[in-house]
Amino acid sequence: MIRVVDIFAGPGGLGEGFSAARDEFDRSVFDVILSVEMENFANETLKLRTFFRQFPTGAPEEYFQHLRGALSRKALYDSFPQEAAEAASRCWQARLGPNGVSTDMVRQRIDAVVGHEEHWVLIGGPPCQAYSLAGRSRNRGIPGYQPELDGRQRLYIEYLQILADHRPTVFIMENVKGLLSATLGNVRMFERIREDLQNPGLALARDGRDMVGGKRGGYRLFSLVLPMSLDERGPAGALIRSEEYGIPQARHRVILLGIRDDCSGVTPKQLLSQPRVSVASVIASLPPLRSGLSRQTDSAEKWKQCLHDQLERRWVNAGAKRIGGQSLSDLIRRSLLAVRMPAANRGNNFIPGSFIPAHAPAWYVDERLGGVCNHHSRSHMDSDLFRYFYAACYARQYGKSPSLRHFPTDLLPAHVNVDAAVENGGNYADRFRVQVADRPSTTIVSHISRDGHYYIHPDPLQCRSFTVREAARLQTFPDNYLFCGPTTAQYTQVGNAVPPLLAKQIADIVLDILKQAGVKT
Repeated sequence: MIRVVDIFAGPGGLGEGFSAARDEFDRSVFDVILSVEMENFANETLKLRTFFRQFPTGAPEEYFQHLRGALSRKALYDSFPQEAAEAASRCWQARLGPNGVSTDMVRQRIDAVVGHEEHWVLIGGPPCQAYSLAGRSRNRGIPGYQPELDGRQRLYIEYLQILADHRPTVFIMENVKGLLSATLGNVRMFERIREDLQNPGLALARDGRDMVGGKRGGYRLFSLVLPMSLDERGPAGALIRSEEYGIPQARHRVILLGIRDDCSGVTPKQLLSQPRVSVASVIASLPPLRSGLSRQTDSAEKWKQCLHDQLERRWVNAGAKRIGGQSLSDLIRRSLLAVRMPAANRGNNFIPGSFIPAHAPAWYVDERLGGVCNHHSRSHMDSDLFRYFYAACYARQYGKSPSLRHFPTDLLPAHVNVDAAVENGGNYADRFRVQVADRPSTTIVSHISRDGHYYIHPDPLQCRSFTVREAARLQTFPDNYLFCGPTTAQYTQVGNAVPPLLAKQIADIVLDILKQAGVKT
């Protein structure tokens, strides 16, 4: 098998995709031998998934008992000490870069797992907050912020160090769309990173860092979506729009493919366009849930009554224009009357049953699990519930999410930006965003851990934001992939990940590259 090292791994989306790749004989071809991640709960998620992969013919029943909550993680690992030890050895909780582990320690860990292998693969994405459009906006509001002193701007240097020291055959580096427009000083970061990836040794020398092993050489960079080299081009071809490749999410990310320059004559394939996948086709089969009520005593009856009581409010009558024989106010009124407590109430860490999605059921569903994990709802203030309900009805009526100017005055939030948003639009105008059922979702990002306003469920009768499992399905994680830690940490992990089903398609391209280079799998 071909060894893979995954750095800045998050919960393991890239690694999951590579692990799922198969050759023409339906054999696993990539072995994620080391995953490096600094965050504790993400590392626990990685470790559990790595444990799952230690059973080539299928995970034991005890694994599924753990996912159902019937067996503790300690008891699971104690039942299979050899596999648990191997999983732990492959998951290194470590901070790379400033204030992190030393370069020598990183070299030693990678040497230990790669050894003298000539052909292996490096994957991963340096943390992207400093490059993202939202992150740059936040940073501008920090008094005295100096981009040159932000260590996150330079974390890709750790990627270059591994390329220079160990010379993997192929690498995949992922980052945010904002990288294409980010600058540091007067330098455009995409152009700098592209040039540095072509010649990592030269870049390290400029940065005052050393290489080891006497290895020299660079990489040719290619697009994954166009038949072109990126070596001498600008950003054209670097951006992947996930919704064009069968992912139920409009996630736009920069993903760079590098091939070692001694692999002459190798020409990579490109991702193949696929029909767009809707939100409903992957989450509609999950058990309906109600939201909780925050800042007051919560119960199913109070939740239902809270919504029924709105029947006489002025906002219910908003939208008299008729489409298809009914007005928005008709839909709101009928929907409020139809509100009932779902059988699963607010959900749970595990819900038994069969919840097969219309799209890619073989990818998502594991019959041995017999249900879904990480599917429980959050609590919301009643004022937000009414906004969620209105927004979901609006989206059902008009086929799009409303901006604040479409909201009844009664439902506008008390925020300093509201007047400007209603008048002129802008980012705050989409403060409450429904994910429309019949199209891909917008990008699932780590901000989902803070509130659910941008991820309102399209079904008004559920009147809530997405659960972790719904977000995970939109990110294409299989249902037997458990996210560890408290709910906020689970949301963060899901939002930070690369969609595994996209990663698998990339892995198939990498496999073909290695075959062209004469590598035996």
